Amino acid sequence: MAESTGVLGHMSADAQALVKRAWWAFVVGGLAMTLFGLLAFSSPGIALFVLAMFFAASVMVDGVSNIIGSLQNREKDGWWILLLMGLLGAGVGGYALLNPPLSIMAFILIVAFEAMVLGVFLVMLGYKVRQTSSREWVLYLAGALSILFGVLVIANPVTGSRTIVYMIATWSLVIGILKVVFGFKVRKLATASA
Repeated sequence: MAESTGVLGHMSADAQALVKRAWWAFVVGGLAMTLFGLLAFSSPGIALFVLAMFFAASVMVDGVSNIIGSLQNREKDGWWILLLMGLLGAGVGGYALLNPPLSIMAFILIVAFEAMVLGVFLVMLGYKVRQTSSREWVLYLAGALSILFGVLVIANPVTGSRTIVYMIATWSLVIGILKVVFGFKVRKLATASA
């Protein structure tokens, strides 16, 4: 019963068996994320290009999926709205893939916009919880910083783009290392129980 404690303590038996067999997937994925994080720190321009191209490709794939889904369901009401959304996504994504500077700028502006919207939502949440918590100032502060970050990125996209890349690189490194550690811990459990 030693397997039910520690890393896998709160997982079901099926989930434990899965991660024990697929330990290597955590290690490989974690190494890939760690390598991307290191690349992003050493070459932020290349990392931003890769992120922007992935973003453009995801918009195009989403558009094509919407087109296919709408055409397969032409008998349903509103299918043409999904078709128009798909055509727009496929067109914009395809154009952005062919025009990398546009992809990079669009990616930067979307991140800035999302940061500002998130900031507004955090401030609204702080206002809503002010009667039940004396710590709503944390939400106000986080919201204000998020809004400020978005505004600064829009005001100076070049500096903002580096900041975005460094934030993503830090996240990628931390998550990648944690996945590798988890994979090896699970591998030890798998070999110990064999």
